[in-house]
Amino acid sequence: MAPTGCSCFPVTLERSKKGSFKFVRSSSSVAGSSKSFSFKKRSTQEKKALIVCFGEMLIDFVPITAGVSLADAEGFKKAAGGAPANVAVGISRLGGSAAFMGKVGKDEFGYMLADILKENNVDNSGMRFDPNARTALAFVTLRSDGEREFMFYRNPSADKLLHEKELDVNLIKKAGIFHYGSISLIEEPCRSAHLAAMDIAKKAGCILSYDPNLRLPLWPSAEAAQQGIMSIWNQADIIKISEEEIEFLTGGDDPYDDDVVMKKLYHPNLKLLVVTEGAAGCRYYTKEFKGRVEGIKADAVDTTGAGDSFVGAILNSWGSDLNLYKDEKRLREALLFANACGALTVQKKGAVPALPTKEAVDQFLHQTTD
Repeated sequence: MAPTGCSCFPVTLERSKKGSFKFVRSSSSVAGSSKSFSFKKRSTQEKKALIVCFGEMLIDFVPITAGVSLADAEGFKKAAGGAPANVAVGISRLGGSAAFMGKVGKDEFGYMLADILKENNVDNSGMRFDPNARTALAFVTLRSDGEREFMFYRNPSADKLLHEKELDVNLIKKAGIFHYGSISLIEEPCRSAHLAAMDIAKKAGCILSYDPNLRLPLWPSAEAAQQGIMSIWNQADIIKISEEEIEFLTGGDDPYDDDVVMKKLYHPNLKLLVVTEGAAGCRYYTKEFKGRVEGIKADAVDTTGAGDSFVGAILNSWGSDLNLYKDEKRLREALLFANACGALTVQKKGAVPALPTKEAVDQFLHQTTD
């Protein structure tokens, strides 16, 4: 099963006088144990809903050479990781208004991640910094076809230690859309914080967006993963899921069978269910209609962040048009745009460096649909 939605961000290093490298952090105030930044909406974002992305953010170590195992890798390039953070940056890159909420270590890596969000115009005022736990690490291998495999170091890591009392309630209440995955459901206290954040968002009238982003190695067992992911399924308004995840959650049923999707995964409160099929495109299901949008051919260099780019595009479109799911023509246009975002993302290494701007996507669509 090919996992979806990891991430890679650019890191700026500065050479010291002794020839080593050091992290460059911008000066900013530090309140309590957290270093945070808030952003005023740009004029182009005034009519767009704020999208708050909740969950994990970590450091990936990616082999310099693709197609080798971790043991055979001669060196690694560090990069930021975490699907919710990727989605937030993807939204901002497209001109939307996004914030990230989660916990990292009060260490150099944690501060680096905060700065990366700031540099990408993502509000990180909801981040918290744990002085007693480190920022999570993941070693990622890139296969020759651009797909990935993971080895995680997070026992425990700061992202799992977010407490309900540390939630930025006011930030959640400002959101029009609240987006999350399932990794933050694996262990306490983060699980309780996640559930509390969802409850706050729902009561505030937010649209709830869910991308399970299955990572089996992080769960105690496959059964625990299935139960954990499905435990909050019926609360979401928007769900994005992959064909591999359908097969896993339904116990091996045909992921391409519409009846399987509608009977086992679609629930009465759901506004939109999207099934991604990689390069083949995506399928969509609402109460009123269903269909398929073809993918766009691209030479995959690195699939890191493609699913997150897709999600960011859909949520950005939704943030500008809260009734998007009611109009099939507009929805299909938004899904084609999201497919293009994914296709552009896989053509470059890393997630954030490859996440496209709206102008780049428009140009890409013009070239590929002529």
